[in-house]
Amino acid sequence: MEPGAPKETEEAGRAAPAPAPGGGSSSGGVVVQVREKKGPLRAAIPYMPFPVAVLCLFLNTFVPGLGTFVSAFTVLCGARTDLPDRHVCCVFWLNIAAALIQILTAIVMVGWIMSIFWGMDMVILATERRCRAAENDLH
Repeated sequence: MEPGAPKETEEAGRAAPAPAPGGGSSSGGVVVQVREKKGPLRAAIPYMPFPVAVLCLFLNTFVPGLGTFVSAFTVLCGARTDLPDRHVCCVFWLNIAAALIQILTAIVMVGWIMSIFWGMDMVILATERRCRAAENDLH
């Protein structure tokens, strides 16, 4: 070890396990849970029925922000989101804000791309909702 190296690096180097031959890791650790941290706009995407989510994706693909605007009204109709502690009106306005951002930035293609990804997230969430419902029916 170099004489000028900090002590923290030395301790961290000793604590880390050596890599196994062949490039694999020798640590036996297990990931218990992985959670995606979503921002408020993304967490406000509602869990909609699958056909409605596909319709919103279709609308977002051809008219940026329109599908997101439609999805905002599903929140008022009782669609669940990842923001359970927020009031329904707040989540509604977050979706309206996302739709406006998509519409206003569509001129420079950013909003159009964001709109398509937003629609894909809606379909993914609807698929997860459908899978959970099928799982609960089996139990």
